[in-house]
Amino acid sequence: MTHRKSWAEPWKIKMVEHLTMTSRDDRLKAIEEAGYNTFLLKSADVYIDLLTDSGTNAMSDRQWAGMMLGDEAYAGSKNFYHLESAIQDHYSYKYIIPTHQGRGAEHMMSQILIKDGDYLPGNMYFTTTRLHQELAGGTFVDVIIDDAHDTESRHPFKGNVDLKKLEDLIKKVGADKIPYVCIATAVNMAGGQPIALENLKAVRELTNKYGIAIVHDMTRVAENAWLIKEREPGYADKSVKEIVFEICSLTDHATMSAKKDPLVNIGGFMGTNDEDVYRKAQNMVVIYEGLHTYGGMAGRDMEALAIGIAESVQDDHMRSRVGQTQYLGEKLINYGVPIVMPIGSHGVFLDAKKFLPHLTQDVFPAQTLAAEIYIESGVRSMERGIVSAGRNKDSGDHNRPNLELVRLTLPRRVYTQAHMDVVAESIADVYDRRNEITGLQFTYEPEYLRFFQARFKPIS
Repeated sequence: MTHRKSWAEPWKIKMVEHLTMTSRDDRLKAIEEAGYNTFLLKSADVYIDLLTDSGTNAMSDRQWAGMMLGDEAYAGSKNFYHLESAIQDHYSYKYIIPTHQGRGAEHMMSQILIKDGDYLPGNMYFTTTRLHQELAGGTFVDVIIDDAHDTESRHPFKGNVDLKKLEDLIKKVGADKIPYVCIATAVNMAGGQPIALENLKAVRELTNKYGIAIVHDMTRVAENAWLIKEREPGYADKSVKEIVFEICSLTDHATMSAKKDPLVNIGGFMGTNDEDVYRKAQNMVVIYEGLHTYGGMAGRDMEALAIGIAESVQDDHMRSRVGQTQYLGEKLINYGVPIVMPIGSHGVFLDAKKFLPHLTQDVFPAQTLAAEIYIESGVRSMERGIVSAGRNKDSGDHNRPNLELVRLTLPRRVYTQAHMDVVAESIADVYDRRNEITGLQFTYEPEYLRFFQARFKPIS
């Protein structure tokens, strides 16, 4: 008889951080004070924090040791050169500009490459990326395959670009109006869904035909590489490190929020193979971030990042990282909870439309569900639906995405399987009382990236 083999974390615990256990009354008071927005909760009021995997990772002993090697020189820090080598060796990009986090790189990339009236095709939008593109005068166009908008589709690579959609856009607006195609690996808003190397190679061939660049949103590239290793024919015997390098080598520029894959709590960079773009970024970074050899990061943080990049592409690490996500997803499936399929890499995404079918999108079912999960258990998740999508810049109406999701995002090397059991059981309890749940309405709506700071109240 064949038994499924379990995996174990490739690390052991050396230090613990105590968590606060709260009562339901405590949580009701906290969510009311936070305006039913999980971003506005105090971390002290949260038991298991699955809001994001951005900057919430546990660093290794080697990374902490590297922090003591910080060269805090204003110019020419030795840690910068270690980071530069790590990026060149693992990601292939020739030139790098450090930034305080990913959106600093997105800002520079957008300002350098986009002119007013341009179009930016991509495999599904991301919130900060699209806003930077719009502020630079561009218009985002979604060219992801249709399966990405269907939570029940089992397509193994729902991050793939629809090549016909892309070429139709090029023919419609002209290649001179498209400075680049934005390719995200492990597409966040689709549920952590990967792009296949076969598809990326086809995108590269098409963009070469029209003289269009590719910008790689690479914050979870190693996770994407693991899913390629698991799902794409011909890559089972390739290492994550090899696959990551191949992915990056098919692109021209990159933006990286290093707070995800590379296992640090702060930092990012912009990468490019174009010397002219590099020189422009080198000039811009001094205005917005800091000198080009630190760019808003301390030397010790650059050292931790350089070490984290090497750790992030180890097969054993990625097997554990994605394996924990799969574990949580399978537990929820067994409870009958509707989630995005197939299970992605960095989190499990609840399908709020199917979870709360009696709520229309105008009463924010995903925002409502995230608040209910917190009230039930102290587990903090986040909305990824109509609130995150914001408003149309021309009509002022809500953007209405097909996907109305709640993201349960797993920090790297932080929680145990027992924590995942608690999360799954708590959500199952909310699912059992789903018909009693009513929606929310705005009491405060910011102009930009409203999901971070908006406030709500229940509809009675």
